[in-house]
Amino acid sequence: MDILQCQSNRHPSKCNKKRLTQDQVRLLETSFTCDKKLEPERKFQLAHELGLPPRQVAIWYQNKRARWKNRSLELDYKALQLRLDNALADNRRLEREVSRLKGELEKAQNGDGSSSLPGDTNGCWENDGVVQPEELYAWSTWKFKCS
Repeated sequence: MDILQCQSNRHPSKCNKKRLTQDQVRLLETSFTCDKKLEPERKFQLAHELGLPPRQVAIWYQNKRARWKNRSLELDYKALQLRLDNALADNRRLEREVSRLKGELEKAQNGDGSSSLPGDTNGCWENDGVVQPEELYAWSTWKFKCS
């Protein structure tokens, strides 16, 4: 904006807008980390310390809260996106494993009926997958005899 526009503008205060110094910003940032909400007493105290109008301190806090909230939402979104990506990868891995196991099951069912294990293997599956020690011992000794 040049000087001619500032003189003809209805809001001349916008032309005289001054940036905060690094020290002022540092003090405001430090204050913001302690309290996200600005109490009236604290607003006047900060304004006096910084040599700024209380309204400017209040507006800085309001803008900072908005930026802080947006940043927080972005971080939450990224965390959720990462969790979703991990869940989808797990889902794909499990689907591949299910497909592979279905193929093995189909192969075993369509095979000639022979099994690598002695006796009836259905008993193990019907017993919630618990293998009795004597069955395990019998299988391991059978395996070594056949090798």
